[in-house]
Amino acid sequence: MPLDTRPRVADPDAIFALLVEAHAGLDEAASRRLDARLVLLLMNHIGDEAVLREAIRLARESAQA
Repeated sequence: MPLDTRPRVADPDAIFALLVEAHAGLDEAASRRLDARLVLLLMNHIGDEAVLREAIRLARESAQA
């Protein structure tokens, strides 16, 4: 299964707000743990190593730009 990068979230602003809200009241260390746990949960949900490798590659490229 190839990585699907098409927009698929009906309300991206609401999802972003949900993510910001999840970090409310957390110190930096707890916030980083939340992000790491969320990434691991979503990676497990995807479950396809090739898709995950492609997503990591694309995310890393955009982080260096």
